[in-house]
Amino acid sequence: MDINEYRKQAKKAVDDIADYYESIPSRPVLADVRPGYLRPLLPDAAPLEGESMEAIVADVQSKIMPGITHWAHPGFMAFFACTASHPANIAEMWSNAFNGAHFNWICSPAVTELETVVLDWLAKALALPDCYLSGGPTHGGGVLHGSASEAILTVMVAARDRYLARVTAHLPDGEDRDEQMWRHRSRMVALGSAGAHSSTKKAAQVLGVRFDTVPVDEASGYAMTGPALQDKLAQLRAKGLEPFYLTATLGTTDVCAVDDFAGIAATLAAADTSAQNNGTTTTTTNGTAATAAEGNVWVHVDAAFAGSALILPEYQHLTPPLAAFHSFNFNPHKWLLTTFDCSAVWVRSRADLITALSIKPAYLRNEFSDSDLVTDYRDWQVPLGRRFRSLKLWFVLRSYGLAGLRAHVQRGIDLGRSLDDKLAARPDLFVSFTPARFALVSFRVVGADDDERNARTETLYETLNASGQVYLTSTVVNAVFAIRVSTSTAAVREEHVQATFDLIVKETEALLAKA
Repeated sequence: MDINEYRKQAKKAVDDIADYYESIPSRPVLADVRPGYLRPLLPDAAPLEGESMEAIVADVQSKIMPGITHWAHPGFMAFFACTASHPANIAEMWSNAFNGAHFNWICSPAVTELETVVLDWLAKALALPDCYLSGGPTHGGGVLHGSASEAILTVMVAARDRYLARVTAHLPDGEDRDEQMWRHRSRMVALGSAGAHSSTKKAAQVLGVRFDTVPVDEASGYAMTGPALQDKLAQLRAKGLEPFYLTATLGTTDVCAVDDFAGIAATLAAADTSAQNNGTTTTTTNGTAATAAEGNVWVHVDAAFAGSALILPEYQHLTPPLAAFHSFNFNPHKWLLTTFDCSAVWVRSRADLITALSIKPAYLRNEFSDSDLVTDYRDWQVPLGRRFRSLKLWFVLRSYGLAGLRAHVQRGIDLGRSLDDKLAARPDLFVSFTPARFALVSFRVVGADDDERNARTETLYETLNASGQVYLTSTVVNAVFAIRVSTSTAAVREEHVQATFDLIVKETEALLAKA
């Protein structure tokens, strides 16, 4: 394909994609295919000779499109949204044009420097504490990863190495220190609440450390509390185990609960002070009483979905306690109109990441990196190569402005509250599981007891998804089955919420009529 053919085909592709966007509301939200549908439709091997773009695009329409679940559909209220926007799509085109691995500053200075600037913009927009700014007092800063799962794995690596360095700092290098390091590694425990996303458990599995959970209950709104954490820490330490990492959550996957950040910080600070007084852990560098940020347990705040709501002043009271923690991340690709993948991660101390992840073979060295005057984001992540993700975030922030993004997020929240009110108006049919939080609603069908409510709710859930009109997801929390409805998809409007509610009512009435 020469440049002229590229112009022709690329322009046509933009028209085809625009047509697709316009057609989404008229399509079934879920792909209507069975597992293995695609293989019989395609040749057994790649073609020897190249094919025309027309033939390839025709197969996109006839073979690929039927297997696509349309995440931009107004009936897509499952999981959490994975929003896109036209400015982000255009930025992706430019990012692809600037194709490269971009691992060092010298590879493309603009790629590195724009990321630093945009992450500072975003941190300020979310009212994050100054310790997370690139020029902040603790030499922190932000970086873009592919997903929150990648972010959690990365900061857990830094937490592990930081912890081991601290607990063996009194030993000289040598065999004794190595032996003690491995002894500690065998006892290390990563923690999350029972509502934390499974990515924390997966990261612990990858690193080969133990994982345990802090219980949550209905009384706390399924949020992790300081006292519950204190009990878990005491249980683990009584067994000779060593907690070194904790995921706290702003907006849990199940019900969008927000953990008690202030209580968690106070619990960890008190635990480290007590340990110091007992002579069982190292003191801080200046010998003062411990704070959560100076202690041995690294706290990462996972705000993958709900972090976007921090752009609204109404939620920014949640951010001051984050100054006591070590890292924070959220996904602009979930609710902030930025195409996947784009997960923003901030650390209070970049040195913790760099110490754990930096490796400098000769072929990566250059005068700029060796001078320590530039940022090499390869040292802030697991992969070497990296995409120009900051470009699409820059396009989105500039195209919508903070006012436009706030209006988008607020609409999703308002729609969730609207659906919650509608469900509450029918107590003969529904029981609220948790109140509307951010843009998530969870509810159950009425019943004589939990077993009956669970059974009816699960039947309704399956019926709704089989309708092809909506796609919802469910959850089970402490043996309670509930239906989740997320109103954060960009295309969702009040008429779609009303239509979804009407469908829910219709199918619930039919279900109860059979009882």
